[in-house]
Amino acid sequence: MDYNAFTVEINKICNIDLSSYKEKQMKRRIDSLIRRNGHNSYDTYLELLKKSKYHLEEFLNYITINVSEFFRNPVQWQVLEQEIIPELLKYKNRLKIWSSACSTGEEPYSVAMLLSKMNLKDKAKIIASDIDKNALKKAKEGMYTSKELTNIPENMIKIYFNISNDDMYVIKDEIKKMVEFKTLNLLEDPYPSECDLILCRNVMIYFTEEAKEKLYRKFYNALSDRGIFFVGSTEQIIMPHKYGFINHKNFFYQKIIDSDESLPKHGGFNFPGHSKIR
Repeated sequence: MDYNAFTVEINKICNIDLSSYKEKQMKRRIDSLIRRNGHNSYDTYLELLKKSKYHLEEFLNYITINVSEFFRNPVQWQVLEQEIIPELLKYKNRLKIWSSACSTGEEPYSVAMLLSKMNLKDKAKIIASDIDKNALKKAKEGMYTSKELTNIPENMIKIYFNISNDDMYVIKDEIKKMVEFKTLNLLEDPYPSECDLILCRNVMIYFTEEAKEKLYRKFYNALSDRGIFFVGSTEQIIMPHKYGFINHKNFFYQKIIDSDESLPKHGGFNFPGHSKIR
């Protein structure tokens, strides 16, 4: 069995399409895991995955890349606080925000803390999703080491965290309650609808160009009119108009809507003369 045949069988077992991920990166990770488990072929390792729930969970955890930080790329979070969220609130009384690949929770909790800091706790609903159930379990627990809090200002740590007996920092319940976690496969599952802000940061870099096109169109359809798509610092969209977006700020893309007289006449979110993509 070669790698391509292995990906077909994996899709049957756990509904994850490995062919949508960049082959060189994913194959290297899987080959390393196979050797670590004492196997030297896809055939024998596949049989192990079919028989052992433990090894299947290990496999799923390993291929889903969980790298996350609180307030990753802080300058972009300043733009979110000072420009993006205030603009969105000009058109909506309450925002629907989706952290689409939330990993162990740092990103959606960053959003929640930011909204609390802005006195907007009651002005938003935050949904956070990931394909990795173990990562979601940790996210729901909301427990982190001091090292994981590097980007959080000291005063915010004091306000939004408690310290446990084993020196772990625990997100306070008032912030936890702002986030609804759910399991979601970006490639296969339906997306939340009418989202005003979608975060998908440092995720698209792992997908093939074909998969990216599919995801960009799904994200477009998940956004509300004037909704904003927030991507990672290495994930600028080439030809965003192709997918129904226009570049508002670096790493922030707005959904193109039909010409709307209610849009501001100068600066900001004024994007007249474009048609919706269906």
